[in-house]
Amino acid sequence: MCVIHLSQVTPMVPNVIAYFLQAIGIATNDISVSAYLSNKTKNPDTLTFDEAMRDVKNLTAWRLAAVKEITELQAKECWEECLKSEAIEKGEQIIPTTWVFRLKRNPAGEITKFKARICLRGDLMDDDEESYAPVVSWSTVRFFLIIAIMLGWHTVSVDWSNAFIHAKLKEPMYMATPRGFTNQLYGALGCLRVTKSLYGSKFAPRNWYVHLRSALLQLGMKESPIDKCLFHRENLLMVLYVDDAGIAAPKKSMIEAFVEELRELHFDLDIQDDFSSYLGIGIETASDGTRHMTQKGLIKKIVNITGLQDCNPNWTPTAQVSLSSDPDGEPYDQQEWSYPSVVGMLLYLSNNTRPDITFSVSQVARFTSNPKKSHAVAIKRIVRYLAKTWDKGLHFKPDSTYNLRCWVDADFAGLFGSEPSENPDSARSRYGYIITFGGVPLIWKSQLISEICLSTLHAEYVGLTNALRALIPNCSMVTDTLNFLHLPSSQHPEVHCTVFEDNQGAYLLATNQRLSVRTKYFCVKHHFFWSYVYDERRNPDGWLVVVKCSTDLQNADMLTKGLVRHLFESNRLRVQGW
Repeated sequence: MCVIHLSQVTPMVPNVIAYFLQAIGIATNDISVSAYLSNKTKNPDTLTFDEAMRDVKNLTAWRLAAVKEITELQAKECWEECLKSEAIEKGEQIIPTTWVFRLKRNPAGEITKFKARICLRGDLMDDDEESYAPVVSWSTVRFFLIIAIMLGWHTVSVDWSNAFIHAKLKEPMYMATPRGFTNQLYGALGCLRVTKSLYGSKFAPRNWYVHLRSALLQLGMKESPIDKCLFHRENLLMVLYVDDAGIAAPKKSMIEAFVEELRELHFDLDIQDDFSSYLGIGIETASDGTRHMTQKGLIKKIVNITGLQDCNPNWTPTAQVSLSSDPDGEPYDQQEWSYPSVVGMLLYLSNNTRPDITFSVSQVARFTSNPKKSHAVAIKRIVRYLAKTWDKGLHFKPDSTYNLRCWVDADFAGLFGSEPSENPDSARSRYGYIITFGGVPLIWKSQLISEICLSTLHAEYVGLTNALRALIPNCSMVTDTLNFLHLPSSQHPEVHCTVFEDNQGAYLLATNQRLSVRTKYFCVKHHFFWSYVYDERRNPDGWLVVVKCSTDLQNADMLTKGLVRHLFESNRLRVQGW
């Protein structure tokens, strides 16, 4: 058993702190955490080793976190001390290491934990073996929640302690001694022979997934063919995002029994009381059992970063005029916040809990590489809207059906007149769609069409075919999962798929399926879904129904254009429940 100790790392009284900092080569004059938190491109919750050691206010907490990390890894026998010459003789690379210090927060933005993680420098590793590891998609997480609510199942979140080290390596690797610690046996001549997967390694996520998947299959779980991180067996559902899992079952005792089965396979994991948060997203449970998914902490963070805490709120997130590249506009000159960083946070927000800002965020995201002042103004409009609705998100109040419904819309040449006429983008159209399961939003998207559409029919049909590329596999996932759960006969699911199209031409083309000179040139590319469409005469086995809907009931309308307030709020109410 190797023993590695952190030089001067134990909690110290203030008059010893300066000595420790000087010992690791950091100047102690004017030590202030604000010096690096002010970097507009940096996440203030993630610190390097030097930054953590400069944070005098929390220095003891960071040191204890580092000691805890090393102690746990040693207790799990993740490495052995050895001479560097051993690795050199075998022709093996000694992989450098780095520390990642992070403040862990709850969905409300409050600090819950000081976390230190020693990571291998995977970017410097020479090996080129397979390293891909899947993670659950957010649409699957929403499906997981909807099913749990509909069936009245109990849900919990599960967290593995140092998940990656559960998987052993086929061949040992060599790593440098972590900074701040010394190799007790060999000093500067020593390194560490690693026998288990560590964070930062190129292959650690895949090793962990393969190891856990093997155990889950051994316990009778089935892997969804559509989403490799959705597992199910009779009366049990599980979603997995690396080492964060959600489990649902009719009774909590069933979940506890399942967790105990995993522990018997030598997995170290803990059960949280409820599925109240997942990957930074709050999931609040109402008295009637419905859920409300929000990202209050992230919205507050965006508002604070942009300096709009005391702003006048907006009723809508975007203007009715399409946002253009503004080639002659003033350059973006904001020094207080990073345009790409804020866009990234807005994308995470819009993709997970806020369909109402998806169109406006898609617009500003187009200009991340060359933002202008007008684009920053558009971002501030979104933030002012979020400041007004910071506590809102998605309401999970499913109906009594297991139906999938899809609304799809398109805006033909919506950039015409906004972009300069010599710019090809001036002729581009946009499509948007939203897919619901049991009346709850499952997937939504707003995107410019890559090809130039020659008519409204063309644009609408491209939007329809892209929506069905998402709908068809998700219908397979829903049907497969529900059938495998072996529900009582009274709850036996009958999944219906309905697509709502407000364009008469696209509706007739999808249902009558007649090619003409005017439509053949794009139907050849986009007609793949015809075999799924139900027709009493031609295709009685089809399960996809396309129906005509009025424009005022088109739920995807807010995903393709800026709407006036009363139309926007009506659309938002139908989709998000508020």
